[in-house]
Amino acid sequence: MPAKPNIVLIMADDLGGRDLPAYGNRFNEAPNIDRLAAEGMRFRNAYAAPVCSATRASIQSGQYPARVGIFDFIPGHWRPYEKVIVPTHRTQHLPEDIVTLGDAMQAAGYKTGYFGKWHLHNGRQNLPNTRGYDTAHMYAGGGFYSPKFVPPYNGGGGQRLSTQLTEMSIDFMKENKQQPFFLFLSHYDVHVQLDADKDLIDKYLSKPKAADYPSNAVYAAMIEHVDDSVGEMLQAIEELGLADNTIFIFYSDNGGVDNRFDNVPLLTGKGKAAYPEGHPLTYIATSNAPLRAGKGTLYEGGIRVPLVVRWPGKVPAGSTSDAIVCSADFYPTFLDVGQGKAPPQQVLDGVSMLPALTKNSFDSSREVFTHYPVFHHEQPMSALRKGDWKIVENLVSGEFELFNLKYDVNEMTDLKFSYAEKTAEMKEALDKWQRDTNAQHPVPNPDFDPARRYEWGKHPYRQ
Repeated sequence: MPAKPNIVLIMADDLGGRDLPAYGNRFNEAPNIDRLAAEGMRFRNAYAAPVCSATRASIQSGQYPARVGIFDFIPGHWRPYEKVIVPTHRTQHLPEDIVTLGDAMQAAGYKTGYFGKWHLHNGRQNLPNTRGYDTAHMYAGGGFYSPKFVPPYNGGGGQRLSTQLTEMSIDFMKENKQQPFFLFLSHYDVHVQLDADKDLIDKYLSKPKAADYPSNAVYAAMIEHVDDSVGEMLQAIEELGLADNTIFIFYSDNGGVDNRFDNVPLLTGKGKAAYPEGHPLTYIATSNAPLRAGKGTLYEGGIRVPLVVRWPGKVPAGSTSDAIVCSADFYPTFLDVGQGKAPPQQVLDGVSMLPALTKNSFDSSREVFTHYPVFHHEQPMSALRKGDWKIVENLVSGEFELFNLKYDVNEMTDLKFSYAEKTAEMKEALDKWQRDTNAQHPVPNPDFDPARRYEWGKHPYRQ
């Protein structure tokens, strides 16, 4: 039996589906991710949840966020005077009964490492090094230039967060190069508040702007920081002689942030000097166009994300895939390639990507669901994509929209009346899934105040 492949998963935070040159962006620069795409497979229909904790819970559980019970960031958003009261998470941490992806890979004979943002609760019993990861340093705040870690990290030497996380990851690979390892490098870039090295910001400030794209210099510099990390990781894997037996994956946890939900300026630290106070780019990080909207919505801009996979000799170089895949798919995929076993008492909603990666074989009419029953950039929504079709349910009004993504990736033309039978079919499938996963819904708010409905309040579970 051939040696089990190493698995490296690098995840960016809030990187949009059209922010990378590999996906057509003409302002930002990411030569290492370009190389990764040239040597591997670029997915065109990869999905995540619309916010961070939900995607992270989905990856760790192999389940849809609705099933695991974590559908927003932890603890979540709150509008006390809205028309409805939104649900709260079943637990404010990854549930204890979940066999995590780390647990499963350990059971399959892998050494496991987790470095960076976790956002599944900071309590001691809920840290990655207690949930299946042999070696872990969780990012615990401090921003990009004064990061704190739990447990503390003794290296770093005052380097930027992205550099320190890369250093941890390379050390982990060096220490475990004689056995199969699973490494999860979870960046905090390109999350707001936006900040980056001044020389990179200046580089993009002087660069000609791209048409129909914000071309925010601080945001572009942060993308380059992530790309530098990818390059250093690729180089280290090659120097360790592990490239041919390592699956290398780049992904994002949700769509790009066009602006903050609370309309606060986006820049901090060195980033503040990039644009004068009041400049539009102090409020606009990126655009997901032609995808509609962004983070915190169930339109394509909020949930369609970059996904690039390299596996020399197994995944065709320079290939693209139209397979519809989602965050829950990593769990069964890694079990597949690592010859692991699914936990017997845990439903896995994901589907292995292995056939799509190695044989270009996939179900073109696959159903992928997203459920976001809270207020953020939009109203609470639930959605289903099946093949080229997508239905979006407004969980406040009960209204539906139907789109054909093949001809309308912008989601501008509602076809529910033109395709009544398709609408009924999609509504039935979405309703059945919501019942199957016990997806939580908003309920009427007895304190509804139309004059104050848009006010943000303190979440009941925020300490």
